[in-house]
Amino acid sequence: MSSAPFSRLLRSAAFATALLGVLPAVHAADAAPTADAKSGKPDLDLPPLSEDKTIHQTIRLNGKPFNYDATVGSIKVRDAKGKVIGEVVYTAYVVPGSSPKRPVTFAFNGGPGASSVYLNMGAIGPRRVQFGAAGDAPSDSSELQDNPHTWLDMTDLVFIDPIGTGFSRALEEPAKAKADFFATEPDIKYLSRIVYDWLVKNGRLRSPKFLMGESYGGYRAPRLAHELQTQLGVGIKGLIMVSPYLDPAAIGDDTALSPLPWMINLPSMAASHLEAQQKLTPEAMHGIEAYTRGQFATDLLAGRSDPNAVTRLVSKVSELTGIDAAIVSRLDGRLDSNTFLRELHRGDKKIGSVYDANVTAYDPFPASAERRSGDPILNALIAPSTSAMVDFVTREVGWKSDALYKALSYEVNSAWDRGASQDKPVSDLRQAMANDPKMGVLIVHGYNDLSCPYFTSALILDQMPAPMAAPAHLAVYPGGHMFYSRDGSAQAFKRDAQALFTK
Repeated sequence: MSSAPFSRLLRSAAFATALLGVLPAVHAADAAPTADAKSGKPDLDLPPLSEDKTIHQTIRLNGKPFNYDATVGSIKVRDAKGKVIGEVVYTAYVVPGSSPKRPVTFAFNGGPGASSVYLNMGAIGPRRVQFGAAGDAPSDSSELQDNPHTWLDMTDLVFIDPIGTGFSRALEEPAKAKADFFATEPDIKYLSRIVYDWLVKNGRLRSPKFLMGESYGGYRAPRLAHELQTQLGVGIKGLIMVSPYLDPAAIGDDTALSPLPWMINLPSMAASHLEAQQKLTPEAMHGIEAYTRGQFATDLLAGRSDPNAVTRLVSKVSELTGIDAAIVSRLDGRLDSNTFLRELHRGDKKIGSVYDANVTAYDPFPASAERRSGDPILNALIAPSTSAMVDFVTREVGWKSDALYKALSYEVNSAWDRGASQDKPVSDLRQAMANDPKMGVLIVHGYNDLSCPYFTSALILDQMPAPMAAPAHLAVYPGGHMFYSRDGSAQAFKRDAQALFTK
């Protein structure tokens, strides 16, 4: 979950986003905190975090017992003067007695303001709680079950919660924390150092290293890879981007001249309509993608120069999406995602999720001219995922904290400074791939995701220089942003990922 989904959802729900912050000089180190040079005290007088805790656990995987160590621990973040300004809490799953050359994967979610619980207990961790599918509710059980799709048999796993999420925290006053943590540039600097420090702390610098980022974590991942390669001396064997938020400019303003905002949404809308009819196939989507690149883009750019362009747009968009032609006509063929999600299910007085258009909830205000409710998936997953994670950390592992666990932090998201470098993920991805042609790249999406539509990644890869694009693979699965909540898609995802780990 991430910036694209989280931020676009906040905007659609009429939340304001404040963009504040400046670039600090920060780094992390595993050492005791130092006092402020003037006062002799830290900025904030907070209770100390629990010591790192490790427990031994067993799950059944492929019909056999599978043993591993689960650790909840923390790594400190220092500024340029050595003062501790934050503490990052992580959850690691490591197979004991393995070779130091066993792969290790570092996983990040996004938001900004999301903890890593979604990849941990929804996708690839050894145990999971169900969320992200139709019918989920906040009151569903938060009891963890063995995850048959865990990646722990391929790689050790380290799930990192950025500052302000999970139990990770700033040790500064709020205004300073905004500048030091809640902006795109310092975010990459301190998180790359967290990866480095974990490797040193655990003697794993010889291990093949992989980075995974979901949504805004997909914005982070290529930037972290480039930073680690060129600034910290850590090579990355493989890069996995899950429903990534790669190109903020492509989302853009729906009134802008560029046809991209309309182009990237249309295939996912069409996929949702096809799935509802049980007609979704890769072959069907190839034809829709070809139309989107061709006649659709041409008619969008034609405007009034071609009197028939809008007529063609209205007819085809209505056919592909299932939205009434009268509604599409009022929009001149430019169907936005909010209108699509409401109108697709209006007859049932329901609203679709931006994370998966075919996951719905009752619209509490069906007579309202505008949507006034939250997202069906987001509203349903917060309770079971938060309860499951806190119970695991505090009761099972025994890592105690009096703090509130933040699965999603609206405060972090609203404070985030996105800066002017909106093209940095794609630029850093190109540079990281050029630096290391042996680094594998896997980009994965769900067809029905309107928060980070898959067609953005398809267009980006198509613009890559041919020799560089060779190690990159794009896979699209049934489902939405969290396609891994569907067993078939989770299985396919793991099969595709195995190629990176056996390369």
